[in-house]
Amino acid sequence: MKAELRKKILQEMKTLSQEQKQAMDRDLTERFLQHPFYQEAKVIATYLSFPHEFQTQELIERVLKDGKKVLIPKTYPKGRMEFVVYHPQQLAKTSFGLLEPQGDLEVVEPSQIDLIHVPGLAFTTEGYRIGYGGGYYDRYLEHFAGQSLSTIYPCQVQEFNFENHDIPVQEVLIYEGNL
Repeated sequence: MKAELRKKILQEMKTLSQEQKQAMDRDLTERFLQHPFYQEAKVIATYLSFPHEFQTQELIERVLKDGKKVLIPKTYPKGRMEFVVYHPQQLAKTSFGLLEPQGDLEVVEPSQIDLIHVPGLAFTTEGYRIGYGGGYYDRYLEHFAGQSLSTIYPCQVQEFNFENHDIPVQEVLIYEGNL
């Protein structure tokens, strides 16, 4: 069931035009930057996006411009993930085609992170999510006491049954404009 839903939403996300995506990304970036969670945060963890996802590059640049610290995930086998300080010169492509930090990385403890911007494919309006199947974020959020926020396209809002180990994000920003 999850696999089918993942496939369906990936398809829908990939059919969005560049213009649609750019309009939604701009709107969601602004809403993220105006959100109280962001305004109060000094250390923000986000992700480096796949082409079909909400694009985080502009968000990252704006966060840095605001003088806040940006962290990005570094993943390890068995679903382990850490957040490290973002340095563009340390990025290299992984086997998944995603950029990931390499080399001498500055790991930041979960207790030092104010806000995590969480990726995913499908979300319920209550913040439960279906990610890409690695379980990295569920494991991480389980022991995370700060705020969490996701930015998503309308096609990503779905109803599905979550499991008891699923950890919801605190708030989901959904694009609400006209396409």
